[in-house]
Amino acid sequence: MKKRNAIDPRSLPILVTLALFVAMFGAGSLAFFGFFSLQNFLNLFIDNAYLLILAVGMTFVIVSGGIDLSVGSMLALSTMIASSLLERSHLDPILVIPIVLLAGTALGFFMGYLIHAFDLPPFIITLAGLYLARGLCYVVSIDTIGITNDFWEKAAHAQIKIGDSFLSPSAIIALAVVLAGFFVARYTGFGRNVYAIGGSEQSAVLMGLPVGRTKVAIYALSGFCSALAGIVFTFYTLSGYALDGKGMELDTIASVVIGGTLLTGGFGSVFGSMLGVLVYGTIQVLIVFQGTLNSWWTRIAIGFLVFVFCVLQRAFDVRATRAAVNQASEAASAKG
Repeated sequence: MKKRNAIDPRSLPILVTLALFVAMFGAGSLAFFGFFSLQNFLNLFIDNAYLLILAVGMTFVIVSGGIDLSVGSMLALSTMIASSLLERSHLDPILVIPIVLLAGTALGFFMGYLIHAFDLPPFIITLAGLYLARGLCYVVSIDTIGITNDFWEKAAHAQIKIGDSFLSPSAIIALAVVLAGFFVARYTGFGRNVYAIGGSEQSAVLMGLPVGRTKVAIYALSGFCSALAGIVFTFYTLSGYALDGKGMELDTIASVVIGGTLLTGGFGSVFGSMLGVLVYGTIQVLIVFQGTLNSWWTRIAIGFLVFVFCVLQRAFDVRATRAAVNQASEAASAKG
């Protein structure tokens, strides 16, 4: 009897992403003085906390076989709602934060309900959500709304010491979301249902799984993550602006794909998406250290990596399918 592979071939893109991150960080450390430091590594989490939160929500959506194009606009709407409530209505942050999170969750719930109830393509519904959220930003204000609230300013400038280095509250929130997302995906019935729907929605229905309820919850979760990312984003800018997060949905999808999540659904991990965000952030830092390249080279590099990882995913998926067929044939032969 042939020995079975210990690693699922579809897991290999995640290992490739990890190897790519280590190679890029190592190359930067050799090429640039001061690159190799704990603070520079922690800065990847500090500078990309909002993207990491968006990637967690997007991971669940893509694993289920869907897509959410509204996350960037929903982030912007969250910054506008938060800044407006803080500066114009003078509400306490204790009230502002849950209101913003509830608004994002409600919009995600609404899109998920439309997708399930009317069997509509997620691409079209979330595209409509993109335009709706962006338009609502301008209803709130056409101008930037600065935030002068004491709590927000303290959150923006606070540092959590780790030896001689530090993390920001934004990074701590992002890491907490990653851990929570990993736990939900791996150890809860909801997480198992998400993977089952992404693998085959028809089979999930036949197994009696709550497909409709799960799909609605997935988009509600993505909406929640978008709203939370919006709150975190205001810690960077101390303002709300209608054009915040423009194109960020594409950065989020790219990070999730680079992290090894299959665009066809059924396979992926929150940990892989975190690695994808770290790769994205490392490319930006390398360009900054290099000093002569335009920031658009980040887009070029990410575009190239998405091409590569899509091809890798397809190759490893075919390999996994062949392995499964061979195992089934061996089992049938053994029984015969």
